[in-house]
Amino acid sequence: MILTPFETSLYRLLNDYFVGHGYTLLTDKKQYRKTTATGFQNVILSPAYYGSETWLEINFGCRNEQIEQIAQQFLNNLADFRPDANTVIVSIGKFTDQPYFRYKVANLDELALICDEIKAFFDSDGFAFLEQTSTLSALDQVFNQFPHQPSRFVYNQIHRCYKGLIVARLNHNPHFTGLTDSYRHGLLRQTQNPYEQLNFERLVTYLQHYSAN
Repeated sequence: MILTPFETSLYRLLNDYFVGHGYTLLTDKKQYRKTTATGFQNVILSPAYYGSETWLEINFGCRNEQIEQIAQQFLNNLADFRPDANTVIVSIGKFTDQPYFRYKVANLDELALICDEIKAFFDSDGFAFLEQTSTLSALDQVFNQFPHQPSRFVYNQIHRCYKGLIVARLNHNPHFTGLTDSYRHGLLRQTQNPYEQLNFERLVTYLQHYSAN
């Protein structure tokens, strides 16, 4: 894979930091990734070029393999993308209540300062969130604490309905039946696609008979 000069400089400035925290650079996926006992944690670096200025968005999140192994059976994701699907993902902007925030870089000196800001964010908040969301109990809260509200920790709110219900079942959430109704109605609000309704009901049936053993 051919890297842009910006990406080469970006990875040079960040590599020691993320490698020191157990992450590996995957240049073809534009991310740093750390394998965990339950899946992986990742930090995705997405530059966009506008003349002499580069805008950089940082997304970070985790994959819970148990959740995704179930979810991907019922979602319409392309097969090639399923192994890389995140369970939760959020940008630094959304995490800090600035949904349209991007780092704007005009030169290498600015890039060095911005990389210091990125490191400071992960030291103070980012890594703690990634560690927390590696547990089923935390994911259950992230997805299911406010089932009637959109979640900022997923980009596809339809997928949220599926994954929220899966994590509720895996975490033995006592409100599983109520959550099923909430997400069923949530899907109806978001799409009239009968394929989604059918697949969701297939998931409900699957989970009602699911046993981790």
